[in-house]
Amino acid sequence: MPTQPSNTLAVVPNPHPDRDYEVVMTVPEFTCLCPMTGQPDFATIRIRYVPAKTCVELKSLKLYLWSFREEGHFHEAVTNRILDDLVAAVKPRRMEVVGDFAVRGGIHTVVTATYPGKASRD
Repeated sequence: MPTQPSNTLAVVPNPHPDRDYEVVMTVPEFTCLCPMTGQPDFATIRIRYVPAKTCVELKSLKLYLWSFREEGHFHEAVTNRILDDLVAAVKPRRMEVVGDFAVRGGIHTVVTATYPGKASRD
């Protein structure tokens, strides 16, 4: 197999850094492992961002998300890690990552992480 998972995210220049516009990507085949049971977890990952100087390169994003396939992660942790890694690589104006996980144990989980973070409501 010529292509392997990778935890490296590549970027490309934003063709219109002078303009705010939104990029939306949907990844319906995300998988990782449950850290408690080792069984697979399935999710749709939705990424929405306003780029600044760079955009994420799509093949690197695909290989990056593939790298979670054999790793154990809680839903909340993996969604926030994806956001943190993308923000570090792309340095967007705004970004949101939604992890919409398939039912496990009778519970459907949706985790939304945003940058910049929203103020606490407590």
